[in-house]
Amino acid sequence: MLICPCHRLLQVTLAAAALLRQKRSAGLVSSRPSPRPRSQAPGSLKCFLGVLKMEMTEMTGMSLKRGCLAMEDDDSAAPAEETKKQKVSECCLTKRQDGLQNDCLPNRENVPGPPEPVSAKRGKMTSDDQLEEEEEDGLSEEGEEEEEAESFADMMKHGLTEFDVGITKFVSSHQGFSGILKERYSDFVVHEIGKDGQISHLDDLSVPVDDEDPSEDVFTVLTAEEKQQLEELQLFKNKETSVAIEVIEDTKEKRTIIHQAIKSLFPGLETKTEDREGRKYIVAYHAAGKKALANPRKHSWPKSRGSYCHFVLYKENKDTMDAINVLSKYLRVKPNIFSYMGTKDKRAITVQEIAVLKITAQRLAHLNKCLMNFKLGNFSYQKNPLKLGELQGNHFTVVLRNITGTDDQVQQAMNSLKEIGFINYYGMQRFGTTAVPTYQVGRAILQNSWTEVMDLILKPRSGAEKGYLVKCREEWAKTKDPAAALRKLPVKRCVEGQLLRGLSKYGMKNIVSAFGIIPRNNRLMYIHSYQSYVWNNMVSKRIEDYGLKPVPGDLVLKGATATYIEEEDVDNYSIHDVVMPLPGFDVIYPKHKISEAYREMLTADNLDIDNMRHKIRDYSLSGAYRKIIIRPQNVSWEVVAYDDPKIPLFNTDVDNLEGKPPPVFASEGKYRALKMDFSLPPSTYATMAIREVLKMDTSIKNQTQMNTTWLR
Repeated sequence: MLICPCHRLLQVTLAAAALLRQKRSAGLVSSRPSPRPRSQAPGSLKCFLGVLKMEMTEMTGMSLKRGCLAMEDDDSAAPAEETKKQKVSECCLTKRQDGLQNDCLPNRENVPGPPEPVSAKRGKMTSDDQLEEEEEDGLSEEGEEEEEAESFADMMKHGLTEFDVGITKFVSSHQGFSGILKERYSDFVVHEIGKDGQISHLDDLSVPVDDEDPSEDVFTVLTAEEKQQLEELQLFKNKETSVAIEVIEDTKEKRTIIHQAIKSLFPGLETKTEDREGRKYIVAYHAAGKKALANPRKHSWPKSRGSYCHFVLYKENKDTMDAINVLSKYLRVKPNIFSYMGTKDKRAITVQEIAVLKITAQRLAHLNKCLMNFKLGNFSYQKNPLKLGELQGNHFTVVLRNITGTDDQVQQAMNSLKEIGFINYYGMQRFGTTAVPTYQVGRAILQNSWTEVMDLILKPRSGAEKGYLVKCREEWAKTKDPAAALRKLPVKRCVEGQLLRGLSKYGMKNIVSAFGIIPRNNRLMYIHSYQSYVWNNMVSKRIEDYGLKPVPGDLVLKGATATYIEEEDVDNYSIHDVVMPLPGFDVIYPKHKISEAYREMLTADNLDIDNMRHKIRDYSLSGAYRKIIIRPQNVSWEVVAYDDPKIPLFNTDVDNLEGKPPPVFASEGKYRALKMDFSLPPSTYATMAIREVLKMDTSIKNQTQMNTTWLR
């Protein structure tokens, strides 16, 4: 069953309401003397939750209004075109997978897990299900729910604004206007640009012909019960050392298919044929040792075929790591046999290339029958995997709905984006969504202040969080007992859960080792956030002091080496050539007063700009260079009229594969939308390009404060 957008909104609202009840019971939040009139609440609720979407990537849509945000009035149901293609085949029973998430918000997507018998699911309630029931308990009164959600906006006032993270300047002079971004996730489509410069598209679902592939019967020869038994054997979930499957129709061909099915669907298991009382059985067992998810078997792969199957992955409303986790669960392999060139955000339709080691295109194509919100195609066998960073960038197709700008305003804004570009700020999602920004944790790491690192991650904080995470923080503040605080978390893969587990293991006097339990990429995220915070502030000061022209002492790149612009060479460069450093031990700084601004900022943070090496090698910052202005490529746009806010305004790759005609627009309509296409290099933020077009602050806090319905 798919979760409709309204249900997703309700879940977040209910979680916020549960949180508020806890804070009120503790005397942290005072109740309002009287509820707001019901006529004001629903529109405001949509308005605020729309804003929250951009940062938390957990909601239905977001309105980028100047002065007040607004959601489309009728957002209660996804269109038929979008929902009917999100199906689950009868070959796969739905079972939710949490995925490889590194935050404490459980994945509420109803993505099916590995096939299992229905009986295994009946009568069983997951911790997330229990949590959801707790959150919903006592909220049957609509008035109470609206009052709670209203105070939720007050709590979000503790978040960050763009000003807080150094995002203060625009490069264009046009007048801003409002529009709705990501009102539907299909309004935001990302196509990866590969290392060859080609934009990735899903346009071929055929499987390369290979005589060595087993027949399609391997996917249907085993019953659901047999698959369950084999999976439990593979994962050592029971005490059995083997599983015997009787061959009902005993032929050599049938036995061969069963052997192939077990070996291909359950890596790590071997098979043999046995006679038992005149009956033939295929017996599955572990080949060697306890390898729960064995690496792909070397002997079963043809030598003439490339070791890696490359394919294009089309996914809806799913981030890259979560998608790979789902694929690995279905294929029953380790996630680390997948490779990719870049990660893609959740709240969008994204198309990118993936490579997987020694998994056939046939097996991958079979997943199209089982998975919802995914499509795999454009298969080929290659000798090498993909590497992070090999991509040339991403191509975006974005729809801003219900725009208020005149045609002339839109023309000015888009021409400026095409000709000048936008400031290459790190977007708000780089800095977190709560009252404790990630850059503060990063700064404490660089200062070697490990008690502060622990405190910043675990202490109670203002703002909206899941109820169980609030309980965990309160328990920690009260007892400083990591084991007791950990018991409050039903989802322990989050950073807080991992740190508490480390503190339980290593003790409070070894915070460095406890922090080291957190995956390396997540730990480095904090210090990269601090670098981004410094860079944003410095580039704003550079533009304020020197404008949009290169000046002597600015930095430019020659190859990978940064050099200074000399007085006599200024006319040879444009602002699009100028770079600024992220602080580190292997960079140089501009030869003008911005260099001193870097030094002052780091000194104020008790850091030595001349010594950015850390006692722990992982946290030593080498630094990097980043262009201060980005000019998008392949920019095009059109303004279209429409009446139904739920209709798609362009075709996706899957729409084209299914032969759907492109939408036809009338000359006039109830609403107007701006459809934008543009390409960006890696590590740039499309939301910052859209910010430049609309001329508005993208932060949750600012949008909430501007919404007078909420705050008065």
